[in-house]
Formats: sequence, structure tokens, C-alpha cells
Amino acid sequence: MPRVCRVPSDRQVRPVRFRKRPENPDAGQERAGNQPSAPPPAPSSPPVGVPSASGRPEPVSVVPWGIRVGAEVGWRLLVLAAILWVLIRVISVVHLIVLSFAAALLITALLQPTVTRLQRHRVPKGLATAATALCGFVLLGLVGWFVVWQVMDSLDDLTDQLQNGVDDLKRWLLKSPFHITEARLNHLSDKLGDSIGSSSDQLTAAGLHGVTVLAELLTGVLLTVFSTLFLLYDGPRIWKWTLKFAPAPARSAIDGAGPLAWRTLTSYVHGTVIVAFIDAVCIGLGIYILDVPLALPLAVVIFAAAFVPLVGAVASGALAVIVAFVTQGVFTALLVLLIVLGVQQLEGHVLQPFILGRAVRVHPLGVILSVAAGGLIAGIGGAVVAVPLVAVANTVAGHLLNRDTESPQEAPE
Repeated sequence: MPRVCRVPSDRQVRPVRFRKRPENPDAGQERAGNQPSAPPPAPSSPPVGVPSASGRPEPVSVVPWGIRVGAEVGWRLLVLAAILWVLIRVISVVHLIVLSFAAALLITALLQPTVTRLQRHRVPKGLATAATALCGFVLLGLVGWFVVWQVMDSLDDLTDQLQNGVDDLKRWLLKSPFHITEARLNHLSDKLGDSIGSSSDQLTAAGLHGVTVLAELLTGVLLTVFSTLFLLYDGPRIWKWTLKFAPAPARSAIDGAGPLAWRTLTSYVHGTVIVAFIDAVCIGLGIYILDVPLALPLAVVIFAAAFVPLVGAVASGALAVIVAFVTQGVFTALLVLLIVLGVQQLEGHVLQPFILGRAVRVHPLGVILSVAAGGLIAGIGGAVVAVPLVAVANTVAGHLLNRDTESPQEAPE
């Protein structure tokens, strides 16, 4: 039998434990003190003015903080200015199409409620659109024909009254305290006649240019008519189709801003028509009572000029004052001036705040700048569409900036 060696019970066998020697001699001390090891120091950037390895200071450390911020803002502003300049150049090249479409939008905003009312009375959509557009354009044509007819019918009398007015003005200048002699007035008259005679070539060129302008005007009228018909008949579908060109994340916000923009444009057009009608009636009635010739054509001109805020009212009022001064004298011109100023004060303080409301209110400085910019870019048509464009842009910007805090509003029909 094999012998079995037994270990006495009073002796216990202890296992042998091996210790791993730390690589860092101080690691054991840090572990014993429960202190984490410090991370390695990061390379620090050279302080301001300290030269780099090449012996020159770093450019970033030399440029002050304010200049860096100004440079960051400046190049972004330059990019925005370049985009705006390109956009203005493109609009100036195709201004006929842009103005025609803008005029179609304004006319559509004016006529759309009529189409809606006809549809509520179970009139087919196509018939309601055609009838409304036909009546609207016929009415505009009749107004234009009436103005031209009145001017041509009173042209002879107006020429005689103009000559008499010039003679009265000459006599008033001779008796005025400005010490103007008759020889000086004759010299100015002869010089004016010579300048008109020497500019016959320019007048011929202007006549040829007028033919081109007339052709562009007819083209713009046709584009406006067709655009108005399609917008009246299929406006919502055109809007949905336009949304496809917007980025997908922004479509919901733009879709919510569209009805608000259309409501603003509709309110602006309707309010401007009402205000222009009141101005034309008040001023036209006043100059008719004062027996100023061409009272009805002047009233129509005042109505049309009211669509150019501030500038149009001043220009049409000045025209009425000049006609009254030339034909009726200084006293009648002063009365017409008082009437024009009174009606403009009524418009600015009562009519526009009450009829247009706060939704389409634009600061007078914004009105003047927008009218000036529109006139520089696209002439009279640009001045007409500038203010409603600014009003719509103001509404859209307010909706996009505050869409998270505003309560949802019902979209117009």
C-alpha cells in the first residue's frame, strides 16, 4: 500500500500571492491616498505678442477681438449684398414679367371676394371667374377711356386758359417785389424756346421710345389679364405647386405664412381702394365747386395716384394746385391747396388707421424707402407694388419668427 502523508491540522497552507510592480514608482502612493492621477498637460497656445517657433507672433493672437468680430460680420454682409444685387439685376432684366405678375396679384386680391360670393350662390367656378374678370377689366377700360375723352374734349379750352395763366403770372412777376424786369422775362422766354427747338432730335428719339413703351405696355396688359384669370380660377393649386420648390423642413412654416400673407394683401388692396375713392371724391368735389377745369380727370388721377402712398398723394395734389393756379389764379390755388392738405390729414389720421388697421401698417420711413427703391428698380410700377410687398414681407417675417408662440389662426377662403 502507498504511504499517505498527512499534514498536521494545526498548520494551514497559505496561498502565495504575486504583486505586480507598478510602472510608475509614485503610482502606489497615489493609489494609497485615493487621489486620481493628473492628466498630461495640454499644449498651451502662445500668449499675445509671444513669437512662435518661426520667431514671429501668431496672426490670430495679434488681431484684436473687435476686429475679428467685425470681419466675420462683414464678409457675411458682403455675401448677402452680392445675392441682393444679383436678384435686383435679374428683376430689372425681366421687370415686365415681374410687374405683370405683381399687378395680377393685386387685381386678384381685389376680385377674389366677388368670385367667392358667386360660388356661394351656386355659380360654377369657371363662370364666376370669367364674369368677375370681364367686369373688372371692362370697368378699368371705361375709366381710362373717360379720362382720355375728358382731357381731349377740354384740351382747347385748357390751352387758352393756360396762356392766360402764363400772362397773369408774367404780370404778377413784374409787379412783385423780386425786381424782375420785362426784358429779363422775354430773355427767359426766348431761351426756353431755343432750348425746345434745339432738342427736336431728342423729342423724335423720345417719340420712338414711346412706341417701344406702348408695345411693352400692351404686352404687360395681356400678361396681367391671363395671369389674373389663372390666379382667380386655380390660385390654391398654384400655391400648393409653388410649395414644392421650398425645402422640406420649411414647407409647413411657409404654408402657414401663405394665408396670412394673402389676407394682408387683400386687406391692403381693399383698404387702399376705399381710401383712394374717398380722396378722389373729396378733392374732386372741392375743385369742381371752385370751377377748376378738368375736375373729373383730376379726380381719377388722384384715385390712381393713391396707390403710391405719400408720394402719389403729394404729386396728384400738386397737379391739382398747378391747374387751379394757371386757370383760376392764386386765390383759387390756395383754396385747392387747403382742400388737398385737409383731405391728406384726414387720410393719414383717420382713414388709414381705421380702414387698413394695424395688420398692414408700415412706418412712413419704410414707405418712403420702399417706394424709392421700387421706383429705382422698376419705375412707376415698382413704386406701386413696393408698399404691398413690404407689408406682406412684414407679415410673413413676423409669422416665421413667432410661429412657436402664436396661436393658430383660421386660414381665409
